[in-house]
Amino acid sequence: MKLTLKVWRQKNSSDAGGFETYTLDNVDVHASFLEMFDVLNEKLISEGKDPVAFDHDCREGICGTCSMVINGRAHGPLEHTTTCQLHMRHFNDGDTIVVEPWRAKAFPVIKDLVVDRSAFDRIVASGGFISVNTGQAPEANSIPVKKERSELSFDAAACIGCGACVAVCKNASAMLFVAAKVSHLNLLPQGKVEKDRRALNMVRQMDEEGFGNCTVTGSCEAVCPKEISLTFITRMNRDYGIATLKGERAAGKGGGTG
Repeated sequence: MKLTLKVWRQKNSSDAGGFETYTLDNVDVHASFLEMFDVLNEKLISEGKDPVAFDHDCREGICGTCSMVINGRAHGPLEHTTTCQLHMRHFNDGDTIVVEPWRAKAFPVIKDLVVDRSAFDRIVASGGFISVNTGQAPEANSIPVKKERSELSFDAAACIGCGACVAVCKNASAMLFVAAKVSHLNLLPQGKVEKDRRALNMVRQMDEEGFGNCTVTGSCEAVCPKEISLTFITRMNRDYGIATLKGERAAGKGGGTG
């Protein structure tokens, strides 16, 4: 298989960057997209050129590190698939493939296809911890959880934080990611103590990081490799609204007693 690759090259966050075109011959149709990039980098190194910087780790579709926008779609043309699990058999001989990094103000480009996604880490850290007793493990049935709620929590916890939802959103919104991270703890009894604080802090941190607002286009759900549902955004908005109202009432009472 012969391919033409148009790859975004950018030396650092202050560089303007731009596309460079490469040609690869005899690409194995059974190779993964990242393996194809390994071949490209071997070629560039042999020619004395700088290899393309890109993120990867497990290459098993678990970590979400393999963040690329391929022909305008986050993670590529296959639904519910990370870039590392995309194989070249899904492209045709002679294709031109355009590869870019995540595009968002809150995800500044470090180099080429590598972006800084530490904003997600700060959002998660802002949510704090859950209150549990340490020591001997509790008896399994001491905290009963309804099956429906436990399954919803597991669905939310499946989010791998890859950032595809941000990359594809016209507003660069992180609502789907934040909603998943808020919901998977707020749905469980162990997360109830900090429920209000978690919703308030994580949403506020998301805004401080510079992510855009959600206008519910559904593009985030469409490209999410773990099929995180938009309904979690609704759930988080409700939790945030209730927490805000409680805070306003508490502030009102405090002012009255002063």
